[in-house]
Amino acid sequence: MIELSKKQGIVDIEIIEDWKHSMDEILETYGEDGVRTIITLLHEQARLNGIITLPDTLNTPYLNSITVEEQPRYPGNLELEKRIENIIRWNAMAMVLRGVDNGSGVGGHIATYASASTMLEVGFNHFFRGQSEDYDGDLIIPQPHAAPGIYARAFLEGRLTQKEVRNFRRELQPEGGLSAYPHPYSMPNFWQVPCASMGLSTPTAIYQARFSKYLESRNLKKRKGGRVWCFIGDGEADEPEVLGTIGVASREKLDNLVIVINCNLQRLDGPVRGNGKIIQELESRFLGAGWNVIKVIWGGEWDDLLAIDDRGALKARMEQTLDGDYQWYSTSSGSIQREHWIQDNPDLERIMSSLTDEEIQKIRRGGHDPEKIYAAFKTAVQTKGRPTAILVKTVKGEGLDQVQGLNTAHQKKNLKREARIHYAKEFDIPLSEKEIERADFYSPTPESEEITYLKSRRELLGGFLPKRENDCISLNIPPATIFQELSNGSQTRQTSTTTGAVRAVNYLLKDQSVGKYIVPIVPDEARTFGLESLFKTAGIYSTEGQNYQSTDANSLLTYREATDGQILQEGICETGAIASFLAAGTAYAVHSVPTIPFYFFYSMFGFQRVGDMIWACGDMMCRGFLIGGTAGRTTLNGEGLQHQDGHSQVFAETLPNLKSYDPAFNFELAIIIHDGLKRMYQEQENIFYYITVYNENYQMPAQSDDQEIACGVLNGMYRYHKSRKTENEAKAHLLASGPMVLQSLEAQKILEQLGVSVDIWSVTSFNELYRNALEYDRCAIKNCKTEEKSYLAKCLTEEEGIFVAVTDYQKSLAAKLAKWIPGPFTMLGTDGFGMSDSREELREYFEVSPHYITLCVLTTLNRNGQIDDEVVSSFRSVYANLQDDNLKL
Repeated sequence: MIELSKKQGIVDIEIIEDWKHSMDEILETYGEDGVRTIITLLHEQARLNGIITLPDTLNTPYLNSITVEEQPRYPGNLELEKRIENIIRWNAMAMVLRGVDNGSGVGGHIATYASASTMLEVGFNHFFRGQSEDYDGDLIIPQPHAAPGIYARAFLEGRLTQKEVRNFRRELQPEGGLSAYPHPYSMPNFWQVPCASMGLSTPTAIYQARFSKYLESRNLKKRKGGRVWCFIGDGEADEPEVLGTIGVASREKLDNLVIVINCNLQRLDGPVRGNGKIIQELESRFLGAGWNVIKVIWGGEWDDLLAIDDRGALKARMEQTLDGDYQWYSTSSGSIQREHWIQDNPDLERIMSSLTDEEIQKIRRGGHDPEKIYAAFKTAVQTKGRPTAILVKTVKGEGLDQVQGLNTAHQKKNLKREARIHYAKEFDIPLSEKEIERADFYSPTPESEEITYLKSRRELLGGFLPKRENDCISLNIPPATIFQELSNGSQTRQTSTTTGAVRAVNYLLKDQSVGKYIVPIVPDEARTFGLESLFKTAGIYSTEGQNYQSTDANSLLTYREATDGQILQEGICETGAIASFLAAGTAYAVHSVPTIPFYFFYSMFGFQRVGDMIWACGDMMCRGFLIGGTAGRTTLNGEGLQHQDGHSQVFAETLPNLKSYDPAFNFELAIIIHDGLKRMYQEQENIFYYITVYNENYQMPAQSDDQEIACGVLNGMYRYHKSRKTENEAKAHLLASGPMVLQSLEAQKILEQLGVSVDIWSVTSFNELYRNALEYDRCAIKNCKTEEKSYLAKCLTEEEGIFVAVTDYQKSLAAKLAKWIPGPFTMLGTDGFGMSDSREELREYFEVSPHYITLCVLTTLNRNGQIDDEVVSSFRSVYANLQDDNLKL
């Protein structure tokens, strides 16, 4: 047996080689899982012996992950690619400068693209692949502030005109313009994914990559690759949405996902971790989550220095130096940098003496060395079984010596004449000083070496990116009779609109034409909404299937996971669930597959919790149905302040391409869903739906044969009950939505006993009524062709009496219609926080009970001289002395 060297506990080299050989044999025989098992068992044995074998944090040395020996040969023309990169950098900067020069004040950012340009160019020249016969195409999600660089490249490619790039951030110009950030809604043929809100691009990328795997597992698309490349900043990683969802990617083995973090060590106002090392911090987080992590820290100039660092002095200094110091170095002269690297260390003095001060100042970080970037990207695309995070160290504003590394770099959007000429010279831009001063764009001729090379690289990689296309098929939507059971009502049975929504999904899942495209999504609340009936038939998607025996395996509603499962059960993660909805609802454009997502969630935890992601759904022109379950501030009894939703319908009005409805009955729900299917998946409108449903059970009426009712449901309201008014009776109209229609019907019975004639209007959408009325007014001002009246006016103009709106939401939901109501108008709603109690008590408390509706109608009529004071005072007296559920008149 070979003995260990007792000196410093160093193990003999032969023993080390034996262990390495044994590990290779285990890998060959048992695979990666075998290696992990052995390492785990050894670590556990060491722990039992009182030995800690792993550090507290998961970190590798502060060096490039890929050694010089492992680095592949660069396949491109480095000199030519650098010329192209410099031209793009000039044009990107010129776009921002022209926005300042023209006095429009539209702003822009220079420094972010300067730090990201090399890594993006390596990607565009060698990795980012377009769609082809044998490849599904890549999604490219850049940092939003780097948008000028993406536009500048598209300009050289001939995809954007000079007029368009001249109008960066000026979309309303007659000759066209460009959005400030990546917005598919603004540029539907260009941008693939919205990413302007910090932190949202990461969960979007993760769940887009996962949904691609989902489609392949369900045979909805062929297994022909396609990768998601997501670029974010190191400061952006502080957003909880970023690191909060990375565990999903490793669990789902998303080897089609690469997240590149541009570690320029700066957030918008200063250092990300001035007193720490953000790259090391992020490495431990991603390694701990099971990702493949590649660090690109040092440029090639450091290789020779590290090679002569035989005593580890340079490596130690790299580890000790803080990010705040590295930022200071990026703004300092070579002599100052030398002084601080050395710090009286003779080994470091010897190592650094091989460089002049000028060479030290120009030495690059890894993110500005295309060969280092190429090596990292190549390793990433070859990785199997897990996602990759590439941590790339850069300088914010790199190459702009008056900008780079400064805390103010992000805000820099203007340069003086001398600086413009200086940088144009540095970038070798062949423009005159006058053209440079004007920040003119430069593009070589189409036959030039640069343009020929740039286009040839994209041709080899399958075409230009980013590019958004929609060549998805239209679906044959089944006839409305598919929901016949809902249309027929519940007869004597009591049921809820939540149950109606679940049944609607069930009917669609069984349909031959659309069933396979339905994607039910839930964030661990399926049983709350009664969706457990889908578990056994549709199955829950899992990359591994189900390798255990479910405790309810013998029940009719067993929990069943499957590799081809249809349901996306996202656990307790609303961000993940809405990201899945976004992926499913945009598959028509990303994958040419018309999947139809139905996302069921607590309505309170939708817009309030992930409103920014829902906005991204609108930006990416998502299609599908958001189902806000257990809705209403008084209908969801007992849950209290946090759970009771009284405002999601108010929020919904803020998204212009979101249709929002609050149906009272299942036949209304059926009409809305069927119309949505036709509009989104047959006629291919870029809209999506928010529908609130409730857990209150009551008898559901059947749909009338009156065709005007279906029209009214979709337009926002219809007369559900018409009174038989006598000549002397006072008249009231109750405009109610959701379960408040039932409360209004109860109030109507009381009011009729008091001599008040009442019409009940079921308002399925206050928001749709509001938008229609606004559009009518707009067209009237502009004198454009339109209907004679808004839909609301058509319904109410000829009506007499007073009007009272009743919703389970804040009064502002109905208040916005006041301008168009033809008589005295009062709003009842549920302003305030939620409260725990029974429905009856809650409705009294929030003043939307039948008794309070009655009192509101009486007092409004009294104020308008239509009933006597005595009627009101008599009701108040009786109301004050009787139990809420025992009012008799």
